[in-house]
Amino acid sequence: MKTILLATTALALTAGTAFADAHMKTVRLGTEGAYPPYNFLDDNGEVAGFERELGDELCVRAELTCEWVTNDWDSIIPNLVSGNYDVIIAGMSITDERDEVIDFSDPYTQPDPSAFIAMSDDVDMSNAVIAAQSGTIQASHIASMDGATLVEFATPEETIAAVKNGEADAVLADKAFLEPIAEAEADLSIVGDDVLLGGGIGLGIRESDGELREKFNAAIQSMKDDGTLNELIVKHLPGSATF
Repeated sequence: MKTILLATTALALTAGTAFADAHMKTVRLGTEGAYPPYNFLDDNGEVAGFERELGDELCVRAELTCEWVTNDWDSIIPNLVSGNYDVIIAGMSITDERDEVIDFSDPYTQPDPSAFIAMSDDVDMSNAVIAAQSGTIQASHIASMDGATLVEFATPEETIAAVKNGEADAVLADKAFLEPIAEAEADLSIVGDDVLLGGGIGLGIRESDGELREKFNAAIQSMKDDGTLNELIVKHLPGSATF
């Protein structure tokens, strides 16, 4: 992991002043498009979900022209720092490790619970095989659990498939992602206690783009102040903590 962080930092130095050199350019918002209800692709192939509505409103308030770009999760930070887009808005929790490579905006969600989903209520998580999407705070948490075995997958859909086909005993992911799956599939259910991880979700921004970060921070605060952000959280993330 240290090697990856150093390589990504080097990319950041070369990307450097991407935003600062072009104040009037279109700001590209990078998302995964595969993690409902935060972000997903609708029937027309367009980015939709909580972060689509949030990102569009933030750009209006920050007086920025924005466009959406999709990128696989496992390369989403390297492609930010190398200049392929300007902002990550992809359900990314704020962590110290990520903050070594990129900057974050102020959080636009409170720390939200993660949960386990499994095909049996009596799975013993202390010695279970647990699936998680690679590069997530959930994967890091499982790796720190004594006795548990982590299996990582590139997409959240693959983690669910791993439980259904017997590769894993359970999945650990954001509860807001897992609850609709548990409601829709009778053979899967939320099990055990919630797990609180991370420092809330924020926009990922290159360390060199302090001006852009402050524009978005002001827009986020504006949405907190007038209650608009809480309205979006209630709409898309029912049961999640509001501001």
